[in-house]
Formats: sequence, C-alpha cells, structure tokens
Amino acid sequence: MRTNIFPAIKLTLVTLVFFGAVYPAIVWAIAQLTPDNGHGELINAEGKRYYANIGQNFTQDRFFNSRPSAVGYNAAGSGGSNKGPSNKEYLDVVQARIDTFMVHNPAIAKKDIPVELVTASGSGLDPDISPKAALVQVKRIAAVRRIDEEKIRQIVVSNTEEPLLGVFGPAKVNVLSLNLALEKL
Repeated sequence: MRTNIFPAIKLTLVTLVFFGAVYPAIVWAIAQLTPDNGHGELINAEGKRYYANIGQNFTQDRFFNSRPSAVGYNAAGSGGSNKGPSNKEYLDVVQARIDTFMVHNPAIAKKDIPVELVTASGSGLDPDISPKAALVQVKRIAAVRRIDEEKIRQIVVSNTEEPLLGVFGPAKVNVLSLNLALEKL
C-alpha cells in the first residue's frame, strides 16, 4: 500500500505546483511580450475603451451587424448553444434571425445571406465577420446614413484583414473597427 500511496501523493503535489504556479507564470510572462501586455486588443475611441477581440452587439440599421451571440455578448459566459441543426428550437431561432435580417435588408435575396449573420459562433463572442457578410449590409447602411454605397464599400475593403501570409485562415473584418470607421465619416 505504501508503495502506491506515497508516489501518488508526490505526483499530486508536483502536478499542483506545476499547473497551479509554474505553468500560469510562464503563460503570464509570455503575455507580457504581447501588445497591451496580454490584456486583449484595446481600441480607444471617443473617450471610451473597447475590446476589439470580443464581439459587440450592434443592432441599429446605421451600423454593421455583428455575428449573433448565444451568450448575449457576455464575455464572462462564453459558449455556444450546443443545439444541433436538427433541433427545432435552434431552427426556429435561425429562422427568426433570417426574418429579421430580411426586414432590415429587403434588397438582399434570402439565398445571399451569409451564414455567419444568422448563426452564432462557438464562443458566442466572435468579433469578426467575412467581407461578404459586411458587403451584404452596405446597401442598408448607405440608405440609412444617406452616404454613397461606394464610400462604405471602401471602408469595408480598408478594414479587411487578409489571411496570415496569404494562406492561413479566412479574410475577415472586425465589426467594431468597421463601425468606428463608419462613425468617422
């Protein structure tokens, strides 16, 4: 019995020290080498601080809409809905989002709605949308703001982040940055 218990206790103590102190200290030290010392991507605009790496809720027609959130954009409760594509409740929620999108964007055909504008991300806090999802909203924003559509398209293009090294990941647009640029017009 002693041959099993003492090694197990030693292993438990070593694991507690390593994963409770050493590993977090290493992660903290690496975070100090990043911009903003690991406190997230901060944007200062109009005297306010925003986190660019956490999704924001934009629902007014004058702004680009974010991807829906299953957690109400609450960073403390990150997570998805865990409902599959055969779940009736989930399908009803997605249909309601499609209907709402169509009401606010009547010039867009239902088949042209990008999927990320009606489905929540896995974390519920995705700050980015595809360039296609941004461009599909240009007509609505231009009409509400009474601005030429081409100016708004240029804002989308100038705020589009290309894939890393042109290969890794999709092109994306940060919705917060996009809406802040829109407000500067």
